[in-house]
Amino acid sequence: MPHRLTALTVMRMACLTSFLLLANLAGRAAPQVFSSGESRTHLIELFSSEGCSSCPPAEAWLNGLRGEAGLWRDFVPVAFHVDYWDRLGWTDRLATREFTARQYAYADLWRANTVYTPGFVLDGREWQERAGRKLPKPGDKIGILKVELAEGRARATYVPAVAIGESYEVHVALLGGGLSSLVKAGENRGETLQHEFVALALVTHLLSSGAAEFALPAATQAGVKRRALAVWVTRRGALEPVQATGGWLD
Repeated sequence: MPHRLTALTVMRMACLTSFLLLANLAGRAAPQVFSSGESRTHLIELFSSEGCSSCPPAEAWLNGLRGEAGLWRDFVPVAFHVDYWDRLGWTDRLATREFTARQYAYADLWRANTVYTPGFVLDGREWQERAGRKLPKPGDKIGILKVELAEGRARATYVPAVAIGESYEVHVALLGGGLSSLVKAGENRGETLQHEFVALALVTHLLSSGAAEFALPAATQAGVKRRALAVWVTRRGALEPVQATGGWLD
């Protein structure tokens, strides 16, 4: 036999549905958003190794960027640890062949005969200006890179200042901070090294119609006290960053 809903019943059901919807939304964390301005945010890369005696001063300088007002707004720092100094007796737990290959790719781009540490790169160019020198200010208007994070996933969008029909890729590095290593062999034997902005994982995705959705990169590394995300876009197949953004993860 059919059951007729009274007006009061319908009202109660509507209220219950609204309550459940609000409760569900309240239970979700608010999306975290990182965004550049229209002006270029510079990508500062440091190629380093715990097995290199020349690297601790360079890493100390990079570590100090944590207190700079322009962090994430004017520049995004990333430390890539390479593995070719492991042969000196100390295996750098933060180093990967992937990061070593990245430095060699830069050397090929610059037609350089060798690679070295510490090696700084600013917006895809070899950069000797570091300790004691001015940090780069925002560059020309290049477009807006935006990243929205929610529940372990991300959506990246890039809107260039001038659309000329180029294809872009987005590169996402998970960074670790507050790391400490007691080096027991090699050139830094007996030293306790401190690390910030260290790349723990790096992934690349092709932007389709200016956007890409993907899972956040994950990595397990002991001793990480802070995590951040560094994000930059390049023209498809290129190394040189066009725009960058990033920030601390909640």
